[in-house]
Amino acid sequence: MADEIVPVGPLNSGLWDRLASRPFTVLLLICLLAWLPGFFSLPVLDRDEARFAQASKQMVQSGDWINIRFGQEPRYKKPAGIYWLQAAATKMLGRPPYTAIWTYRLPSLLGAMAAVLLTFWCFRALAPPKAALGAALMLGLSLAVSAEAHIAKTDAVLLACTVAAQGIALRIYLRARAKAAPLSLPLILLGWAAVAAGILIKGPVIVGVLALSALSVSLWDRNWEWLKQCQPVLGIALVVVLVAPWLIAIGIVSHGQFFVRALGHDFAAKLANGQEGHGAPPGYYVLLSTITLWPATIGVLPGLSRAFASRDKPALRFVLSWTVANWLLFELVPTKLPHYILPIYPPLAALSGLWLADIGPRGRWESVLRKAAAIQFAVGATILAIAITYAPMRYGEGSPIWLLGLSAVGIAVAVFSAYQLWQEQRGMALLAAVLAALIFYPSLMWGTAPRLQRIWLSPRLARIVDRERRPGDPPIIVSGYDEPSVIFLLGTNTRIETGARAARIAAQSGGLVLVDQYQRAAFLEQIAESHVQIRIEGVVRGVNYSRGRKETITVYRVTG
Repeated sequence: MADEIVPVGPLNSGLWDRLASRPFTVLLLICLLAWLPGFFSLPVLDRDEARFAQASKQMVQSGDWINIRFGQEPRYKKPAGIYWLQAAATKMLGRPPYTAIWTYRLPSLLGAMAAVLLTFWCFRALAPPKAALGAALMLGLSLAVSAEAHIAKTDAVLLACTVAAQGIALRIYLRARAKAAPLSLPLILLGWAAVAAGILIKGPVIVGVLALSALSVSLWDRNWEWLKQCQPVLGIALVVVLVAPWLIAIGIVSHGQFFVRALGHDFAAKLANGQEGHGAPPGYYVLLSTITLWPATIGVLPGLSRAFASRDKPALRFVLSWTVANWLLFELVPTKLPHYILPIYPPLAALSGLWLADIGPRGRWESVLRKAAAIQFAVGATILAIAITYAPMRYGEGSPIWLLGLSAVGIAVAVFSAYQLWQEQRGMALLAAVLAALIFYPSLMWGTAPRLQRIWLSPRLARIVDRERRPGDPPIIVSGYDEPSVIFLLGTNTRIETGARAARIAAQSGGLVLVDQYQRAAFLEQIAESHVQIRIEGVVRGVNYSRGRKETITVYRVTG
């Protein structure tokens, strides 16, 4: 355990001593500085965030906490756990019409924070406080985790559940290998409760990650005895008690369709082929890690080398099993999205933190990999700097001078960090990497994102509708532009129709109709045949980033 580890080297300074003496305060402060900018102001995102938030809003509005619905259709893809958390946060902090997206994001923010704090706690089992602090910082400031903290969906909360369960499994494993006293039963059951929570958040994903880690390290050791200390009989019984009530209830309410759609159509389909156009070949996550894992890339490659050089240590065997076996599995699964691999980021951040702390013997290729990491880190920082400055020019009205200045300062600090890493000044490289992230992320989320007016179509449409809506108007009709965000912002009763059908309905009831250019001809042709009056109340032009195409959406008032 911690006393097996070589003392900390490059992080052995007065500053790191002071930071490590209050690790939770430091982690909370730094992560909130990185995450809060843009948290309240970033518009609702298509498509997953808008779908989750709309389904949670309907829970609040209907009072039905069992069945999950999006508009008039059932949403049987994920269990109810995340919807409960989002609906509870919105019920407590929101107010009708419940379209403030930040209330739905709050569970993700808290989940990401819990994952970071649990990462520190998890890896204190094998490293001194300064190394564990470095690992937790690298996780919390990784672009993927920072992004998930801003998005109202499952992955940040699932990450917290996974780290909690794996942290307890790691302690059970280390105690069994050291022939020490077993972990207390309440703590073991707390780990199983985290598994149950993970199942209620995103189904069997957490079970797969934990099972593959345990299987890999047991095969590596050729020893399965430690698994008995996990109390599998009591643990599985607890998981069943916690998960079964909702599963039974949704099975009854949906007449079994939840299991058919969630496990058969959604989960199994992702394992079989690239679902919904999200297929990618093996190696996708390796290439993507340059940006999604940044700034932890500062130490991941040499950290992997050093961990393999120290693979005789049980703690590092567990970390490597958690990392490598699951990474290979995620690379082999046909359906790939950047957030799928998040459960592997805590051990990667730990390997980065251990290497930055100069723990363990040098690996064979460590010098080469350290320089490769410096290049990878600099490339990731360059991509971020370009995104911050170019995106407003491409999708907005340009970048103000202060945003260009922030981007320039951020890339300068990142280059300094890469240079320090090249020179093997790890403590200074880590400090500069943290500072670069604290410059880039607020610049991106608070400075750049609000200026991308061309992609924020739904908020612009919602403003026109709010201005033009009249008392007694029927539900809004939308034709062509059917993104979930427009339903979330305009209301659950918003109708999605073809152009011709939208015209026929509006000719009878009147009201506002939103029609994109692809349905406009059919809409206007049917309107002409209906002999009703229409008036243009507004036009929104931009880019539908979900479909990757330009949009022109016209808001009509039809006098029925």
